[in-house]
Amino acid sequence: MNKDIIVIGGGLAGCEAAYQIAKRGIKVKLYEMKPKKFSAAHSNQNLAEIVCSNSLKSNLHTNACGLLKEELRLLDSLLIRIADETAVPAGQALAVDREKFAERVTEEIKKMENIEIIYEEVGNQTVNNVDDVLINCETYSQLEEMSRNNIVIVATGPLTSDNLSKEIAEITGQDKLYFYDAAAPILEKESIDMNIAFWGERYEQEREREEDIEDWKQRIQNQKEASYINLPMNKEEYEAFWTALVNAEVVTLHGFEKREVFEGCMPIEIMAKRGKDTLRFGPLKPVGFTDPRTGRRPYAVVQLRQDNSEGNLFNMVGFQTNLKFGEQQKVFSMIPGLQNAEFVKFGVMHRNTYINSSQLLKNTYQFKKNPNIYFAGQLTGVEGYVESISSGLVAGINAVAQYIEKEKVTFSKLTMIGALSNYIATENKNFQPMNANFGILPSLEVYIKDKKTRYEKMADRALEDVKQLLQEYDK
Repeated sequence: MNKDIIVIGGGLAGCEAAYQIAKRGIKVKLYEMKPKKFSAAHSNQNLAEIVCSNSLKSNLHTNACGLLKEELRLLDSLLIRIADETAVPAGQALAVDREKFAERVTEEIKKMENIEIIYEEVGNQTVNNVDDVLINCETYSQLEEMSRNNIVIVATGPLTSDNLSKEIAEITGQDKLYFYDAAAPILEKESIDMNIAFWGERYEQEREREEDIEDWKQRIQNQKEASYINLPMNKEEYEAFWTALVNAEVVTLHGFEKREVFEGCMPIEIMAKRGKDTLRFGPLKPVGFTDPRTGRRPYAVVQLRQDNSEGNLFNMVGFQTNLKFGEQQKVFSMIPGLQNAEFVKFGVMHRNTYINSSQLLKNTYQFKKNPNIYFAGQLTGVEGYVESISSGLVAGINAVAQYIEKEKVTFSKLTMIGALSNYIATENKNFQPMNANFGILPSLEVYIKDKKTRYEKMADRALEDVKQLLQEYDK
């Protein structure tokens, strides 16, 4: 009965879902409203545009997102493969050249014979014929219409258009939920004062044993091997910066938008207002650094991470912000080394939308009320790039299973993919967006006190589970 599989939204989750469907020999119609219409945060005409940080977080298996990426690599994730291909230096993290990443995803999606890209907005369209007027009172839900004879995956992201948001609210029968996601500024490397700034990484990230410290010190002397530019601050400089930051003027939010801020993307000015030393125990933590000018640990350190392949653009790590652009220029230029900084992109804050998946979705991302509809991406309450890709992969695989009348694929709770899908599908009165984390995985049968060893064992268990699934599926 299903004529096509339709994917609405050409972001990370939508592109991954479309790829997973098309590679299995089934035709996909991929709807994307760009370039005819852009959200407040998007400006690039390509698919899979990255609008916030260019980091997909750690690659280490002892990091939850690192484990999630490795699971996705085993499952032939298109977007993780392209992220690996377009990576820029970022230490133990996977960061991408955002422009090249989007270009490569677009190229791959366009060349797949089973994918037809339709550049149109979906949602709340006015009817054009008499029959529709008589049946649907002059308007109809395009989403519901599509799902009558087709399987539909809604992957329109946290910036879903108003038209489609209204339809989603209608079919879910619940109010939309909002939270804010903030993006950090990006600046030109050449404008950074390297007489103050220095290259290096926190030794604690990868060098936890005491005997490794000397090796680390020797390694960071070679500038080419370091991934971050560091801006040291003394107590006087930090306190002057903090005072200006907490008193700076922010962008006025629309009255209809709730002021719910997701902790994982806390704006720097809101974090600073929690206490004078809050930043020093967060993104400005000085532990693991020595200021070459003084030979001592700085009072605070601002880190800059490479943002493109050429290495001429750097973003301010942890500096997601809703400050007005003029205020950003004034306040952030107070940071030692940035007094003459050239900002190519100021930080922005925008509305993010997600549904109450814990009441609405199964762990296959299938909509309980209408089995022909799936949701994927941050719209479901998974938070983060890699998490969104994961949901698109699961939704795409299960849309195929439904299409060919095969048993659905349920990922084990022992895997990070399965733990996330089970989190969003488990009844929760206080449902909030969730990043990948080891806390949502089941405990080991035998408790291991050392956290790194414990996470290694949990990661090994998860990857073995994915490998076992691959042997049973897609034969």
